[in-house]
Amino acid sequence: MKNYLLTFMATISIIASSCNSGNHPSPSNFSDSNPFAKESTLPFHTFDFSKLHNSDFAPAFDEGMKEQLEEVKKIIDNNEAASFENTLTALEKSGQLLQRARSVFNLLTGANTNDTLQKLDEEYAPKFAAQSDAIYLDNKLFKRVESVYNQRPQLKLDPESLRLTEYYYQQFVKAGAKLSDADKEQLKKMNSEEASLSSKFNNQLLNASKNGAVVIDNKAELDGMSSSDLEAAAAKAKADGKDNQWKLPLQNTTQQPYLQSLKNRETRKKIFEASWTRTEKNDANDTRKTISRLAQLRAQKAKLLGFPSYAAWNLQNQMAKTPEAVFNFLNHLIPPTVQKGKEEAADIQKLIQSQGDTFHLEAWDWNYYSEQVRKAKYDLDENEIKPYFVLDSVLQNGVFYAANQLYGITFKERNDLPVYQNDVKVFEVFDKDGSSLALFYCDYFKRDNKNGGAWMSNIVHQSTLLGYKPVVYNVCNFTKPAQGQPALISFEDVTTMFHEFGHALHGMFASQKYPSLSGTSTSRDFVEFPSQFNEHWALYPTILKNYAKHYKTGEVIPQTLIDKIKNASTFNQGYAFGEYLAAAGLDMEWHTLSADEKEQNTDSFETLSLKKLGTDLSYIPPRYRSSYFLHIWANGYSAGYYAYCWSEMLDDDAFAWFEEHGGLSRENGQYFRDKILSRGNSEDLATLYRGFRGHDPGIDPLLKNRGLKD
Repeated sequence: MKNYLLTFMATISIIASSCNSGNHPSPSNFSDSNPFAKESTLPFHTFDFSKLHNSDFAPAFDEGMKEQLEEVKKIIDNNEAASFENTLTALEKSGQLLQRARSVFNLLTGANTNDTLQKLDEEYAPKFAAQSDAIYLDNKLFKRVESVYNQRPQLKLDPESLRLTEYYYQQFVKAGAKLSDADKEQLKKMNSEEASLSSKFNNQLLNASKNGAVVIDNKAELDGMSSSDLEAAAAKAKADGKDNQWKLPLQNTTQQPYLQSLKNRETRKKIFEASWTRTEKNDANDTRKTISRLAQLRAQKAKLLGFPSYAAWNLQNQMAKTPEAVFNFLNHLIPPTVQKGKEEAADIQKLIQSQGDTFHLEAWDWNYYSEQVRKAKYDLDENEIKPYFVLDSVLQNGVFYAANQLYGITFKERNDLPVYQNDVKVFEVFDKDGSSLALFYCDYFKRDNKNGGAWMSNIVHQSTLLGYKPVVYNVCNFTKPAQGQPALISFEDVTTMFHEFGHALHGMFASQKYPSLSGTSTSRDFVEFPSQFNEHWALYPTILKNYAKHYKTGEVIPQTLIDKIKNASTFNQGYAFGEYLAAAGLDMEWHTLSADEKEQNTDSFETLSLKKLGTDLSYIPPRYRSSYFLHIWANGYSAGYYAYCWSEMLDDDAFAWFEEHGGLSRENGQYFRDKILSRGNSEDLATLYRGFRGHDPGIDPLLKNRGLKD
């Protein structure tokens, strides 16, 4: 998840989408009638989606970039000696029009896109990269930033201002500010091409996933699917004009949710292969050439910047710091996980044979038979527990209730604020003293024009300097029920809701002066810590019993089912963690290529990389294949997908602190908010964590929680 943050310093165009797609004349020039022209007058300065047309974006982007460069030029041309206020504070205040427009654009192209916005995304990606380069690679501006950085011992700055000074200097140097003029020009061309390719990949993947949906015309082939899922699939097919058929859209990951229940092996194989090959059809949406060039280009850029690989360059400001540290971390996790996976596969193979079948376990069989193994071992049936997980109850009585118990915050739905799609809900968040804290938007159901996965970001970023309170959103991809039916979700979906809301809390509790350091503006291998930590409360007894109530009877989930869920919590971890580690390793392999290597054949590179990593198990495929790995090619997780398990080390270690101090309580929640959730990137993150925990994080809680160590 998560968190696709856009700040002034962002160089990556984040997935976005569209609202009102009506045909409105595009103004030739920016005017005061443009909805981005001024700060919104709605509460929290949130955006008025009712006034937005596709044609508003391009003029706002053009004017916003022009305005920002004019603001930056004033900083450069200032005759006074560089100071913190006239240089760094001035930079933090610049670019507000562009920020407003891009934040909304990024939301919409990710959650509700259309052809017009996809074209705009590809058109403006290189322009935004050039805008970033115009700022970062300006020698005069860098000299001012460097001057403030060199003066910092004498300036007696407060801790957050000192952190901002160090942040800006590192960002400029990392972006290439110390390169020669000739090398800067070469870098600008590389950045432009990279931005274009990332945007192209994003759109190719979105179209390929949409086109890859599986349509079934024989209901018997869907034997085992729940009645609610069948109704939803029939409704999707009917919307496409296909009566008496069933449409199964693809989610972003390799495995698909339907594979767990479908009895027909050929149907499972058909769905799996549709997912596995979605972007490998040798058509306009085939991503393999796009990513092969992207990997080579990133390696070449890293060499220009003085690094042996893209990963070495990109990890400078992460907690891990180096590729070697990441590989060392992964190497501690892969062997026990693979061994666990082989043991799980052996159990499944025995089950297959006990049922009189002779075929060997394949990837499309795993979820179906592992569910049977789970039922046999733990007597846990997903269809037995789903009726207790009604989406609205999980949100109100689970996610919100946990936040209230820990942090004292409360929520009130707002029906007076415009939204970009009818399924979206908005809540005002009130702090423990009753004061208004934030706005929270949630958009939970899958749509064909929505990117896969789940994430959080901001419409408005918190900053006391600018006087902004946070407006955050969560986006997920749960199956929308048929008309009149309750939205019953899996426990995995429940966990996803808690996860994304952990990101939201990180954004809501932000209390920084400077937007570049606010909330979730942290390193990738820290930003997943608050979200993964929040997952722990989904199974916490008092929280679980408050939201898990049968949708028909209102009965609280019985202790017998709770025990089954807990007992099964480490089940299938060889598979679940194995598919993740395979993907994390693939990311690192792609991004440790040297600039001297030619463009890779995507298929053979992936095969050899998985073998090198020791994760080449045919029945445990990577969670994302290279060709549809959205995180690393378009969403800013390049050489950073490992961040989820690095953050998991932090979150499991932090939850161990809670258990050592009495578990869920307002006192403990306040301590965690004060030490972690409200601090943003205002301090070195390793130091920040030690300030909370009293020592560096240990890996043992992670291994134990995964069932990989006693």
